[in-house]
Amino acid sequence: MSLVFKGFKDILLVLIVTFPFLGSGDVHSMEIQRVVSSGGIEAWLVEDHSLPIVSIRFSFPGGSVNDPTDKSGLANMSTKLLGEGAGEFNSQKFHRRLEDLSVSLNFEAYKDIILGSMKTLTRNRDEAFDLLKLALLKPRFDDDSIQLIRAQIRSRIARNKNNPNNIAQRTYWSMMFPEHPYRFESSGTFKSIEKISKYDLKSFVRSNLVKTGLIIGVAGDITADELALSLDKTFGGLPRYFEKNEIENISPRTLGKVVVVKNNLPQSSIVFGQNGLARNHPDYYAAYLLNHILGGGGFTSRLYKEIREKRGLVYSVYSYLLPLDYSSLWLGAAATDNKSVKDTIKIIKSEWSRMQDYQITQEQLQSARDNIKGSFSLRFNNTASIAGMLLEIQRKGLGINYIQNRENIYDMITINDINRVAKKWLDPKSLTFVIVGNPSNIISSEVISGK
Repeated sequence: MSLVFKGFKDILLVLIVTFPFLGSGDVHSMEIQRVVSSGGIEAWLVEDHSLPIVSIRFSFPGGSVNDPTDKSGLANMSTKLLGEGAGEFNSQKFHRRLEDLSVSLNFEAYKDIILGSMKTLTRNRDEAFDLLKLALLKPRFDDDSIQLIRAQIRSRIARNKNNPNNIAQRTYWSMMFPEHPYRFESSGTFKSIEKISKYDLKSFVRSNLVKTGLIIGVAGDITADELALSLDKTFGGLPRYFEKNEIENISPRTLGKVVVVKNNLPQSSIVFGQNGLARNHPDYYAAYLLNHILGGGGFTSRLYKEIREKRGLVYSVYSYLLPLDYSSLWLGAAATDNKSVKDTIKIIKSEWSRMQDYQITQEQLQSARDNIKGSFSLRFNNTASIAGMLLEIQRKGLGINYIQNRENIYDMITINDINRVAKKWLDPKSLTFVIVGNPSNIISSEVISGK
């Protein structure tokens, strides 16, 4: 559920002209305050009073990974309904009230978390927090709203059903985690969302929107004392804890297969990957640098240069690390015409192998460092992005001094570290590919008929 109103955008446009954006200075001098309310609710805060705007990002653990097997999509439907009426306000009145106050309110369910955000002008801050409290504590789940959201989800499922990129992702995740909740799409299926009742929606909210595991990041025109009062007022009424199903950690089934999902299209979508690293693994930062050189550095990455720039085989190609709460992947994707799929896969495997033995230069290492360090500060261009970063730093357990320490962490990584991590972690034999299209001359482990 995302509610962003024109009035807020128009006012913000004037503010952009009048004031500099928060974050335009040195991010390393940014002061992060740990605020704990009298009720024990904690948030991290970056104060900035140059703009009359406050942004908050918060998360609850659990996401769609907690969906019942036969009711996948429950977390997604529940969160989309949180802003469709609360307390005395039905959906229409709730939307109108947000619009009148120029408040942006959003809830989303991901695999591991439920994410919420709000942005408000300072003058409407108290009323905005009141509306957020209503959405969290007294969602209405009116029948007409449930039917509306169910219809919207059906429409999205229908669009994704024939989208080649979505088919590739869906197939890959079901292969990697055949017996784990990660195999399900967060949006659910036609069949599963029809089984979700009002009782299920209410139960999910009671079970998952709890204080235990709640993480909050705030940035903008609010003091620590003001925030402490708002934290108790907004989140203090949530249940403290609810018993949940235990989710097991799992290794993805990266078996080195090449799976083709036949689809009568002139182009092919490719998803590939292997086992990855947890975010708290000691090798993570070296692996992040390594991936930047391999496939995460855009135009400068080896995959892009070898496959796109030198040979013109693909429209796009990249790789990235994806640490999850219960597993980790090292993923990549490419898009190409059908006749180029075979060569594209061959070169991806070759580059994966080459990086195991290739000795990177000091120049390459420094370039990757500079890109990673330089791009980081660009994320802090408004209060919403800062609040989001505060949330992520907490979620990943990086420590309140992470922003100040981050550059030093990357500066300490040596060529020997990169080479060691490449040999230890890159596993070309386990690379698993899913291709959606009608590729030529592919020897595949499995062929699936496209639907």
